[in-house]
Amino acid sequence: MSAGSNLRSADQFLCSICLDVFTDPVTTPCGHNFCKTCITHFWDDNVLYKCPLCQETFYTRPQLKVNTFIREMVSEFRREAQQKSSSSSSEQQAAEPGEVPCDVCTGTRLKALKSCLVCLASYCETHLEPHLTAPRLKRHQLVEPVENLEDRICRKHDKPLELFCKTDQTCVCTLCPVLDHKNHEFVPLREEYEGKKADLQKTEAEIQQMIQKRRLKIQEIRASLKISNDAAHREKAEGVQVFTDLKESVERRLKEFMKEMEDKQKTAEKQAEDFIKDLEQEICELKKRSSEVEQLSRSEDHLHLLQRFSSLEDAPPTKNWTEVRVHPPSYEGTVVRAVEQLEKNLREKMKKLFEAELRRIRQFEADVTLDPDTANPKLILSEDGKQVYHGNVTKNLPDNPERFSTSACVLGKQSFSSGRFYFEVQVKGKTDWTLGVARESVNRKGKITASPQNGYWTVGLRNGNEYLAAKDPPVRLHPSSPPEKLGVFVDYEEGLVSFHDVDAAALLYSFTGCSFREKLHPFFSPFINNGGKNSAPLIICPVNQTV
Repeated sequence: MSAGSNLRSADQFLCSICLDVFTDPVTTPCGHNFCKTCITHFWDDNVLYKCPLCQETFYTRPQLKVNTFIREMVSEFRREAQQKSSSSSSEQQAAEPGEVPCDVCTGTRLKALKSCLVCLASYCETHLEPHLTAPRLKRHQLVEPVENLEDRICRKHDKPLELFCKTDQTCVCTLCPVLDHKNHEFVPLREEYEGKKADLQKTEAEIQQMIQKRRLKIQEIRASLKISNDAAHREKAEGVQVFTDLKESVERRLKEFMKEMEDKQKTAEKQAEDFIKDLEQEICELKKRSSEVEQLSRSEDHLHLLQRFSSLEDAPPTKNWTEVRVHPPSYEGTVVRAVEQLEKNLREKMKKLFEAELRRIRQFEADVTLDPDTANPKLILSEDGKQVYHGNVTKNLPDNPERFSTSACVLGKQSFSSGRFYFEVQVKGKTDWTLGVARESVNRKGKITASPQNGYWTVGLRNGNEYLAAKDPPVRLHPSSPPEKLGVFVDYEEGLVSFHDVDAAALLYSFTGCSFREKLHPFFSPFINNGGKNSAPLIICPVNQTV
């Protein structure tokens, strides 16, 4: 029999119990062939001695002997299969590290093409042939090569794991439901596989969505970084321009100062030189006359002396130098005046800078209204929530946790936990007030001490002339003129709270390096009425974007 025909009828040499090529084949009285070990174990597990194929029953256990003819046929089959395997091994690839090797190959183990979940073995192209041609083997489940096929066998019952116990969430064999998982819920592995695969696909979709969200967040952060970098470049360019202008202004004033000093010095030098020149000229004339007088005085010629004497009596015109003085120019105050002029120029430039800064921060205007639930019972709020002043009567209001019980304070309804916001408040006509922002969790009962440590970032006016930033200790402020309208700007992430005199376009004070970890509310305190002296309201004003 040729090797090709043997391979085409390979099912003739397969044991119907182990589904592998016979090992020590024996023949039952009914004429069917099995591996000696397979049929022996089969009868050991059963009370009746039946043929696994035809189910014929034997009342006594047959005495079985190895069928030498079939054994020789099987040996021939194995040799021919091995020869074909050897001849084709050069064409097939040997299993590399990390690849699944064929479980049948001897010597060089070739790369497996498939694994059989029934036989629990992996096969190369040659040894896979029976599973592709033998009718009984074709029913076996072939999968892509996998390692550790023994993990697919129930360790307790030595049978394939074919079911899934939903109660215990584990894979089991067909005997487990009867013996170890009674009354549990079971489904075929494929059904649970399809469900879990659908769950994995859903999870994968969720993961991809999360990845996409994070990619979008990266784009958002990069875009934000670009905006930040662009803003930094613009600010640096403006800063360079401003400081260049200031430097040029200082140099220009220095040049003007030096020129003024040199002009005064040159004027004094010219005046002194002119005086000296005139004096030297008169000295020459006087020396000449002195020589003539001396010469005539030595003459013994009576007639000559008398004749010349009359011409010498008329002295050459000379200047009375008694009151003549060289008055040095006054240099006192020159430096002061130059610095004052420079300061004036700087103030003008600073005002332009603050005006530009004010225009920028006004873009972050927030529509702020007063929260009546936080207002002290003596405060009077307008219907639109934009004005507040101190009354003389305590209103009967519920003492809710949000309300300031003692201090004449009120918060804005709006809260901010990110970004930037700005609002303006009119303080005209008041002798005492406090403005700023406060943490949402600030203490609102009893006496309030405003400071950053207590959650307040504020500035205020006391006694009509004392401006303070509420720090510990307080910081005295010195505005050039009493502010009538204040702008409050907050950059949450930057940790900045700044106060601006709107009309003067000047920065009044800034809290920097603040650490905000909760919501911030606008904060207002019109202070007590003080007998009508401080009755003017605090008024939240709309921001004029054109200024």
